Amino acid sequence: MATPSYVLLPPGGDRILFVLAHPDDAEFLCGGTVARLTEEGREVHYLLVTPGDRGSDDPQMSLERLAAIRKEEQANAAKVLGVASVTFLDYHDGEVENTIPLRRELVSYIRKIKPDVVFTFDPWKKNEIHPDHRAVGMCTLDALACARGRMYYPEQIQEGLTAHRANQIYFFGTDRPNFWVDITSVIDKKLEALKQHKCQMINFDADEYIRRKAREAGVEHRYRYAEAFHHYVMA
Repeated sequence: MATPSYVLLPPGGDRILFVLAHPDDAEFLCGGTVARLTEEGREVHYLLVTPGDRGSDDPQMSLERLAAIRKEEQANAAKVLGVASVTFLDYHDGEVENTIPLRRELVSYIRKIKPDVVFTFDPWKKNEIHPDHRAVGMCTLDALACARGRMYYPEQIQEGLTAHRANQIYFFGTDRPNFWVDITSVIDKKLEALKQHKCQMINFDADEYIRRKAREAGVEHRYRYAEAFHHYVMA
């Protein structure tokens, strides 16, 4: 059995990057961990590949209007959690693929931000039905492998960026957890952040759902509320 612990960052591990597919992904899947990181003084950045512009059943809603709404809601949620920056790449919801152009964009952002630790989706989660989640997780891993080599995307180096190595990865939304974070002290902050995504909360009891999932994640190690990850160290 893996030993439960809080996110132990490597020396100098103060800058954290979350690579996400849609607004509310972070708040749903790891908002408690974000809250704990920022409370400890860590610098947390969000990079979202899409604005979630297809996440509505309203027949009067347009992609452009929904994108604007969800970007604003994500900014509000990030503010609740103390996130330092929120950046969107503006791919369309449901159209994300693990491509060289996306990898290049992720490498560029990684080289700019220079995170010590990266969080993203577990691309190997069994029965993960959302293609964006699978693609973002895999493309992020590929981008991390490329970001450390100066001969990958040399035009970025010529523009003044430098190669960057981030070895610590935490996969969220995983079905093979080996790392647990006790979020008992910040569960209310997680819920407050999630409630900022108002267009996604219609006819949905976020409080009951989040507390139930957090209890399930924490039961094995006797945490009242927890979030689970697969921690991986790149060679």
